[in-house]
Amino acid sequence: MQLALSTWQEVEDYLRTSDGLIIPIGSVEQHGPNGLIGTDHLDAEFVAAGVGDAIGAAVAPTLAYGMSQHHLAFKGSATLRPSTLMLVVRDVVESFALHGFRRFFFINGHGGNVASVTAAFDELYAARSLKERDAPVRCRMIFWSAGARCKALGDELYPGVNGAHATAAEVSLAQYYQQAHIKHAQMTPKVAPPSSPFFEAADYRARYADGRIASDPSLSSPEHGKRLYEAAVLDMVEAYRAFLAY
Repeated sequence: MQLALSTWQEVEDYLRTSDGLIIPIGSVEQHGPNGLIGTDHLDAEFVAAGVGDAIGAAVAPTLAYGMSQHHLAFKGSATLRPSTLMLVVRDVVESFALHGFRRFFFINGHGGNVASVTAAFDELYAARSLKERDAPVRCRMIFWSAGARCKALGDELYPGVNGAHATAAEVSLAQYYQQAHIKHAQMTPKVAPPSSPFFEAADYRARYADGRIASDPSLSSPEHGKRLYEAAVLDMVEAYRAFLAY
C-alpha cells in the first residue's frame, strides 16, 4: 500500500489492522562513472515497494535526500546537514505517529545516513522518556542489502569486488529498476582503490577520483539486479515481520 497513491480513508482503514509503516530512505549523490545519482534512494524505494506489494504493508514516500557531505566535490550531489536529517526523520515519524502508526521500518540505501538517523531515533525515544510525548514508537533502520540472501548473492556475483561505494550490486539493482537509464563507461582502474578513512568532500575526491570505493560496477547488469531485487524483498519481508513481532 503506497501512501502517496492512497486516500486518507484508506490509511484510516489500514490502521485498524496494522500500526507498521515502511519508510525508504536514501541520498542524492554520485555513484561513479556508470551509477545514477539517485541510486541510493531508487534502490531503497524499489525494495520497499516490493515488500509493500508482497505483504500489503504501508509504504511512505521516499526520503530521497540524505547526509552526503563527503560527495559534494562531484557535480549533482546534494546533502542535508546531519542536524537537518535528524529533524526531518523526527518530524516525519512524529507526523505519522499522530495518526496511530507506531512501528517505523526504514529501508536504507546510504551508509552516510546511519549516524544521523540513529541519533534521530534516540531523540524520539528521549522525548517519550522525558514525557514530552506519550505515544510510544519503535524504529529500526536496515540496509536493503543486509539480509542473508542478498549478501550471499552479492558474494556470488561479485566475489571480492562488490566494494563499499558505487557497488556492483547497488548499480545492478538501479539498472533493473530504471532500465531506460542504464549507463556505460570505461573505468580505470577496473577495481577502485580500497576503502580508507575520509573526511570532507575535497578529501574524498582526492582519494577516489571517479567516486568509486573498492568496487567494479562494470560487472553490473539488470539481470543481476532482478536477482538481487527478489532476494532483497524476501529478506526485508522477513526483517519487517520480525520487527513487528518484537
